[in-house]
Amino acid sequence: MTATGIVRRIDDLGRIVVPKEIRRVLRIKEGDPMEIFTNHEGEILLKKYSPIGELKDIAVSYAESLAQTTGELICISDRDCIVAASGPKKKEYDGKMLSKAMEDLIEKRATVFATAEDKSFVKITADDENEFQVQMIMTIICNGDSIGAVILYGKDPSKWTPETAKQLIGTAAQFLGRQME
Repeated sequence: MTATGIVRRIDDLGRIVVPKEIRRVLRIKEGDPMEIFTNHEGEILLKKYSPIGELKDIAVSYAESLAQTTGELICISDRDCIVAASGPKKKEYDGKMLSKAMEDLIEKRATVFATAEDKSFVKITADDENEFQVQMIMTIICNGDSIGAVILYGKDPSKWTPETAKQLIGTAAQFLGRQME
């Protein structure tokens, strides 16, 4: 663990404030779920909870199946990072933090089908090199909350119509959302 030098007191309701600086660095926003752990040394550990992270094995299998079927890069994310990636360039995306634009799409529950020339085309990760020419992004919804996204990233826009991509990625997003209910 890293010491921050910050000390906080517990209030009369048992609450403690996580300092703004730490929340900003860890990208913790108001309303984000936190998981609480304890260990044998009496330490309390807080971890940002990821419902999609709980389904990592299923997400990886689903991404692999879609990538084999489509020949494209398939990514499944939670609200912060790529949880599963399969297909071309998967190692460059797996585990990477999402771009601010991608986080905003998930927050807004957006569905995007765009080619590289479109204004709606977004970088998936902050260091995304935009090697791909077409993308389909669909938010994963569980119990009314946006919890992540399924992303198809392709190199040949002529291979995809918005309807076909939406059906394919939409099925994955609905399946993963239902797994969390």
